[in-house]
Amino acid sequence: MKRAKINKIIKFSNVDGPGNRMSIFFQGCNYNCLYCHNPETINRCNSCGVCVESCPAGALSMAAGSKVCWDKKTCTECGRCTEICMRDSSPKTMDYSVKELLEEIKKVSGFIRGITVSGGEATLNYEFITGLFKEVKKLGLTTFVDTNGSLDLREDICSEFVRMTDKFMVDMKGWGEKTHRDLTGRDNLLVKKNIEFLGSLDKLYEVRTVVVPGLLDNVETVDRVSRLIGEINSKNQLGDIIYKLIKYRPIGVRKEILEGELLKIESPADEVMERLSKLAGENGVEKVIII
Repeated sequence: MKRAKINKIIKFSNVDGPGNRMSIFFQGCNYNCLYCHNPETINRCNSCGVCVESCPAGALSMAAGSKVCWDKKTCTECGRCTEICMRDSSPKTMDYSVKELLEEIKKVSGFIRGITVSGGEATLNYEFITGLFKEVKKLGLTTFVDTNGSLDLREDICSEFVRMTDKFMVDMKGWGEKTHRDLTGRDNLLVKKNIEFLGSLDKLYEVRTVVVPGLLDNVETVDRVSRLIGEINSKNQLGDIIYKLIKYRPIGVRKEILEGELLKIESPADEVMERLSKLAGENGVEKVIII
């Protein structure tokens, strides 16, 4: 039975798609963004054991076979284990089958509009998610995917995954090729292709860009991305694709990064965000959200 490694489940969220939603964060990511706000989701735990001795609540232990085990009931969620981890991982992940995860969803199904899968990078588990979404739809819930856009969704192997997903939310980290590679470790050619592809299918709920002063050419990115969204809206007679502009905040960013590249970077001023929002509006984006 296929299983997936889950970092955490937020039972009720109103920032991951429309309405009240359950957000499921998968472990593992193929990006390594400098400003990553949840770096503990990037890699899988290798059970080195460093976190065990650092846990003040004694919620971590080494089991037979040298595997780190987490006692959820004892854990106080102090965050010390992920703070000390040098692998950008977490010992608090849990393995789920589709059936087991569905049981968690059923517990709150009467109070939510749908589920959103995130990460890490959720699409690395697209086969598992396809099976999950098939069952979720039977509950009358909507299915959303939050993704960095690195999986080629145009491929035949993804056709069922795309079909079972109601809407996608795609991150566009930066428009320039070199900028994107320096920031994430990968290029963004597929991200752009996926935005166009999903837009043509009316499967694109929103595009997200984190505005980081000094590190990125935010004007170029917002200008080019909003033009792309505007073209999709015009070509497909749409107007509901959201462009979400997110203020960079140092909360959750890796300490060693904050002491390096991002040491002097502050959150962008409201005036900067408003100018970028206006630019996006001028390029044909009817719905711009600043957070």
